[in-house]
Amino acid sequence: MNIRNYNAKEAIVFRKTTEPFGGLSNMASGYALYINEVIIPSSEHLYQAMRYPTNPEIQFEIINQDNAMKAKMISNKYKAQYSRPDWEKIQIKVMRWALEIKLAQNWDKFSSILQDTENKSIVEFATDNKIWGAKPANTNELVGVNALGRLLMDLREKYIKDKKRIFCVNPPDVPALLLYNQHIDVICDDLIIDYHNENVLEDSLV
Repeated sequence: MNIRNYNAKEAIVFRKTTEPFGGLSNMASGYALYINEVIIPSSEHLYQAMRYPTNPEIQFEIINQDNAMKAKMISNKYKAQYSRPDWEKIQIKVMRWALEIKLAQNWDKFSSILQDTENKSIVEFATDNKIWGAKPANTNELVGVNALGRLLMDLREKYIKDKKRIFCVNPPDVPALLLYNQHIDVICDDLIIDYHNENVLEDSLV
């Protein structure tokens, strides 16, 4: 992904989870995920845990933190020694996948926030040069890769624009996608699927 410029006054810019669009952040609470019978508190917890596929004990420590910032701090503690060597090559794929699960399993709340962004650029406010956000260049301009914002805009285009409800999420094309030594396959919300199928059946009987 290349660097882009954004007009802060014309974009949806988020920084803190307490802000109106704070739910766009991976740090936001209230968007739990359920994978391989494991409850994961946030998309940030999942993203950080996937850095350590062959270290289930590290994954466990990350996932059991009570907030996303703590999960990130635990991950940072181990990444120099234990991070998977291909992490920088696959991190965008992993983040896209985590966001799709967040949307699929928290559809009503998360789709509503994405809908409220209308067609505006979505930008995560950053203070450094990392890829996920964009930082101030002057009073009105933000500059950066803004990978997270662009992934959110992709989600909006793919699912929200035409109200295309997502029920299942395929795993990203990366090797060793493991959680507690178990491979992660297609993630579906069985309760949602059962409810959907029951409604389809009822409609067909009317």
